[in-house]
Amino acid sequence: MNARCSFEMAVSLGSALYREWAKRVFAIECSNNSEPLYFALAPTSEGPWDENSRLHQVLSRGQTYSVCIDSENRIQGAESYVQLRNELTRLPRRCRVLELMAFTPNKQGSLIKGFLVQDNHSDESTERLLQDLVCENGQTSLCSYARDGDGRIWQRLRLLTDGQDREISRNCLSLTERPALHPSVLNIKSSVVFFKYEDAYCVLEECVETIPKAKEILELADQYDRTPRKGQHPVIVIEGLDATGKSTLTEALRDSLQATLLKSPPDCISHLRKTFDAKPPLIRRAFYALGNYITGSIIARESEKSPVIVDRFWHSTAAYAIATEVSGKLENLPPPHHELYRWPQDLVQPDLVLLLTVDAEERVRRLDRRGELRTKEEIELEANSIFRQKVEATYRRMENPACVVVDASASKEAVFQNAVQVIDRYCGIEQT
Repeated sequence: MNARCSFEMAVSLGSALYREWAKRVFAIECSNNSEPLYFALAPTSEGPWDENSRLHQVLSRGQTYSVCIDSENRIQGAESYVQLRNELTRLPRRCRVLELMAFTPNKQGSLIKGFLVQDNHSDESTERLLQDLVCENGQTSLCSYARDGDGRIWQRLRLLTDGQDREISRNCLSLTERPALHPSVLNIKSSVVFFKYEDAYCVLEECVETIPKAKEILELADQYDRTPRKGQHPVIVIEGLDATGKSTLTEALRDSLQATLLKSPPDCISHLRKTFDAKPPLIRRAFYALGNYITGSIIARESEKSPVIVDRFWHSTAAYAIATEVSGKLENLPPPHHELYRWPQDLVQPDLVLLLTVDAEERVRRLDRRGELRTKEEIELEANSIFRQKVEATYRRMENPACVVVDASASKEAVFQNAVQVIDRYCGIEQT
């Protein structure tokens, strides 16, 4: 390709990038428990601004850059984001790295993720490293920020190609209001919470070449009925955080109700969990979603013969995904009755979902008594009370079916009797 063609392609790419870029709103995540800082772009300095704002204070620190992943290939985009995050650890320790989001308000699927990088020193090595990362990954955009003599901050969108650094746009930052929904909510559906079998299946299909074990789970899924129907016997799901007594209760109910005890993800794919737990959220959540559909097929078959007790199911998968994806405060969660809380129409629906709850201190005491190694999510639950509150709030907002809360802080016998009474009330079956 000659230099002229390469230049024309760069100009064309830059024009398309700018048209989309100028429509976006940006959000900076300064900490897990604080409200994001929002700003918009304008070609002139006429938009609202306040030099005393927290946003101005954050962006006025040293040399500031942003890098964002914007790929039409969702698998490559998800993997590139993780790779970029890891590569940024090479920056000098003095550098500050914050989460950055760019999105079109109220437009589903418009969110792109990236990072804001700040260096308190005027060191060219930081910019060179960022330029190298952008050049290595063609789906990454680079911006730099500068303050003018009037105190306004400008963003310069750059296109790096053929060893040249071209300015695509230069826009002034303006303050903008907090959107009705946290920007992360725009990309949750069909990327970390799946509402159709085909959507989860297609994600793993796209991974087969790079993740050979994706083929294994697809072949396992193909062995099960994609459109199963629940049998005549009731299906009861037990949900709750670790150490709320789920295992104890599910085993007692199995024996008392002469039921079949299942769990999700099912045993047939449990050997693949380690592989997919190490993958980006899009791929990891698709794996667990497909596990729910496999479990649903097994539930349909077993509920023809006996009652079925399930140790965690779709509510658990969705609650942890939503609480993880939506950063910040409890108020950032999707509001009650949002579509993200509704059970997938093509997944076997249980007759009853029991949510076991205990206070945080008692749950930690139980975990300590177990002496078991804790999962990454369990460590986060213990260390971050906001995350724990978001998981519990998400559980309580689930609909069709909603969770019926059972206080699990009492003795095992009392919890069991309370659960049996609820099951009898909702499902009309008693213990034997």
